[in-house]
Amino acid sequence: MRIGELSRATGVSARSLRYYEQQGILTSERRGNGYREYGPEAPEVVFRIRALLAIGLPTDRIRDILPCDGAAGRESEVCPTLLAKIREIRDNVSEQAAELSRTSDALTRYLGENFA
Repeated sequence: MRIGELSRATGVSARSLRYYEQQGILTSERRGNGYREYGPEAPEVVFRIRALLAIGLPTDRIRDILPCDGAAGRESEVCPTLLAKIREIRDNVSEQAAELSRTSDALTRYLGENFA
């Protein structure tokens, strides 16, 4: 599929798709006429990229993660270590969220007890 077709299939602009290629997180083949040709897995890869961007990961981290997520159909030797690090980050974020929730609850109680 060409870039316009991939753009329509995913809802991602051609400019973004070219950027993903520049960052090494999406690949294409070049035809003799210079047009990009994407494989059948490209829409799924783009959806994975968008999901990872949406959770705040930078493209250099995404480049490391994509070989581990199964969508690209390959696996890297760094996957176990990388996935363990991602789980650690997730757990830390969960702990921070729980602490913020406790702080919010304490502030609400304080306001209710002192300024009701």
